[in-house]
Amino acid sequence: MADWAAELRVDEPLAERLLAEQFPHLRRLSLALLGEGWDYTAFLVDEAWVFRFPRRAVVVPGTEREIATLPSLASLLPVAIPKPEHVGRPSDAFPWPFYGARHLPGTEPSASLSDEARTALARPLARTLRALHAPAALATVGHALPFDPIGRADMAVRVPRTGEAMAAIADLWQAPPEAEELFERALELPAPEPRAVCHGDLHFRQLLVRGNALTGIVDWVDLCRSDPGVDLSLAYGFLPSAARREFLDEYGAVDPASLVRAQMLALNLMAILARYGHDEEMPDVEGEALAGLERVFA
Repeated sequence: MADWAAELRVDEPLAERLLAEQFPHLRRLSLALLGEGWDYTAFLVDEAWVFRFPRRAVVVPGTEREIATLPSLASLLPVAIPKPEHVGRPSDAFPWPFYGARHLPGTEPSASLSDEARTALARPLARTLRALHAPAALATVGHALPFDPIGRADMAVRVPRTGEAMAAIADLWQAPPEAEELFERALELPAPEPRAVCHGDLHFRQLLVRGNALTGIVDWVDLCRSDPGVDLSLAYGFLPSAARREFLDEYGAVDPASLVRAQMLALNLMAILARYGHDEEMPDVEGEALAGLERVFA
């Protein structure tokens, strides 16, 4: 079974039933599947609300953390994030919590997004991550978050997993010689410290854009305390190399070790997403991930 396979899938009739039972005050004049990812199935209700239903038991603790922390975190960030307002309880019909948040405008960026548009997003992304990684966010929600629960910042864990992810896409992409040097530098790093609140799984599929504007960041199920490099991977996997200087100028000083972690994690995420996009017949996802792999070493 693929890592992203659903254990439970909410279809439209079940979504309608859960909403009717738990939120009878919602008009529910329209209900449409908005999308499915590794962790959630999402439905758009009345063109105003997005309800997210877990697909796998492993993400339920993260869903509970989203419900508990995102409303407080949202007020600290310069870009919109989901704020759970309708919280669904486990029931006989569906065993896990779920929630509804106001629909955020924008669409997921694809491989067709120009370098000019990506460069325009560099500073807004950096401002958002600077706020997320600031002491105020750590003081506000850090007490409710685990420390890097799946070892994204721990290079003793991440380097071998990245090697496995790269081997799994050998039919799609071949790593350049520089990859070996990156692996060696990453393995020399000390253990990470929980220095900041981190999104935890930040890549192109979690961004919402409209033209050259960043309109939102979604899917905070991996929210945790970790090394900032966990999120700074976006600068390598999503931004063209020429835009990284703008990004870092806006973000501020970064520990060089965090940048090594960022580059390694970008390689890891893009390899996994390339395999996922290919196997699930999602050419936009596959194409953006493969382009991201090239950007990592640009």
